[in-house]
Amino acid sequence: MAAIADLLAPIRELHDEVRRVVVSACERTSFEQLAGVASEGEGDTIYAIDRVSEQTLVDFFEREVATRVPILLIAEGLETGALALPRGTEPMDARWRIIMDPIDGTRGLMYQKRSGWILTGVAPNLGDRTTLADIALAVQTEIPLVKQHLSDGLWAERGLGVSAERVNRLTGERWPIALGPSRASTIAHGFAMLARFFPGAREVLAAIDDEVVFAALGPPDAGKAQVFEDQYIASGGQLYELMAGHDRFVADLRPLMGSRPEARGQAPGLCCHPYDVCTELIARELGVVVTDERGGPLGALLAVHPEVAWIGYANRSIRAQVEPLLQDALRRRGLL
Repeated sequence: MAAIADLLAPIRELHDEVRRVVVSACERTSFEQLAGVASEGEGDTIYAIDRVSEQTLVDFFEREVATRVPILLIAEGLETGALALPRGTEPMDARWRIIMDPIDGTRGLMYQKRSGWILTGVAPNLGDRTTLADIALAVQTEIPLVKQHLSDGLWAERGLGVSAERVNRLTGERWPIALGPSRASTIAHGFAMLARFFPGAREVLAAIDDEVVFAALGPPDAGKAQVFEDQYIASGGQLYELMAGHDRFVADLRPLMGSRPEARGQAPGLCCHPYDVCTELIARELGVVVTDERGGPLGALLAVHPEVAWIGYANRSIRAQVEPLLQDALRRRGLL
């Protein structure tokens, strides 16, 4: 496995296995059991449903990948957030750094409200300075609801475009699908939003959201909606909505809220982490514009603890319409 492309087939196989195991657990286990708190991880709360997938991925990488190439696996639930395989390998001796979120969107999935996602990003091992920008292979797979028989999967190698497929999990049938971001030149009449999933600074985030929309589109007409929002509690799911052409603009700025006077010191208890956006390469390969809060590439270290602010624009026209207004709103509040 000297080439990164050699990792694609085993990672896709792992995603299929995690999808099967998690859907099976959802079929036979009550909401209450899956929603039980198993532990408090370094990056997020670990629920019982998360434990279903964690051991699957460790066993798989030990058996199918680490016997051929040394890797450093980065994921929640692992001791210290990372595990070098084969066991006993020094982290600097790993060929690849593989960052995973085995279930992104745990909360929606465990209550059977919305699909979750399996996310994996692979970067050459550059030591502790390896970042999201170094990811060169990404795979993203939908974990469907129990009542849902179709599931989408996407993958990309840097510079080689995107492949996507739809799977019938009941029959095993697979077929290619074509995804693409919206070509609309404006957010008007589309889905566009700032993430504000949890208590803490939601008032500030909502005010920024309204300010940007009104500056872009003017005041709303009575009885009519200018834009819509979809608070999909999964960063991978938000990226998918951009890639599928459903959303035109998404910004997750929760990490900026913490200590600013405008936010009254109310930091959101949970922010996005690198494993939540480790597949943003796929979105960019499809033409989605993904940036940090200042308009640059995402550069967070590949670890479980950093907090990541990110913005996704369906295309350059949407970016040109929204970005100057958003950055102005952030600067005036002392958030940039």
